[in-house]
Amino acid sequence: MEFSSKLIEKAVNEIAQLPGIGKRSALRLVLHLLKQPKEQTEFLSQALVNMRADIKYCMSCHNISDSEICEICSNGNRNHQIICVVEDIRDVMAIEGTGQFRGIYHVLGGKISPIEGVGPSQLKIASLVEKVKSGSVSEIIFALSSTMEGDTTNFYIYKQIADIPVVMSTIARGIAVGDELEYADEVTLGRSILHRIPFEKSFKNN
Repeated sequence: MEFSSKLIEKAVNEIAQLPGIGKRSALRLVLHLLKQPKEQTEFLSQALVNMRADIKYCMSCHNISDSEICEICSNGNRNHQIICVVEDIRDVMAIEGTGQFRGIYHVLGGKISPIEGVGPSQLKIASLVEKVKSGSVSEIIFALSSTMEGDTTNFYIYKQIADIPVVMSTIARGIAVGDELEYADEVTLGRSILHRIPFEKSFKNN
């Protein structure tokens, strides 16, 4: 792809590094921005700079947040005794979109995957175990994707807290095996949360 401007070429190359965006799509975006008022591009640039500079991670659940404690964890109307364990922020957004869950979350930051070099110590598992040991949790809902890595992570956490008197459940398999949570439609995901099953049944029947 030939460019008449090095400035456009650099902008296209940077945008093309975003997931799902090739150079042709990046070029369309760049040309679109050039047609807009200069202020709009400045607002976009400043929003991105502010996001990178000021974004925080909730000290309680590890969700991304504007403050030390996220809005979900600081909401007194949520049931803080029920924790939904998810892989990342996209899963929090997907479940919140269903409007069916009123507990809080714990974001692991990934899944155990020896092939990719991700072990338990690289995830936010220890802090979850500490929460359960504190006695303030009545139920843990495993809501990781139903992949081998997701199931492995679920089972690892289960073994860490199996001796603690807490209910452990998993979302119902309305989510197809191998599916990522963020791609499930809201109705299916909502039903999977509402009709969750005891975690022990999810692997003893396999």
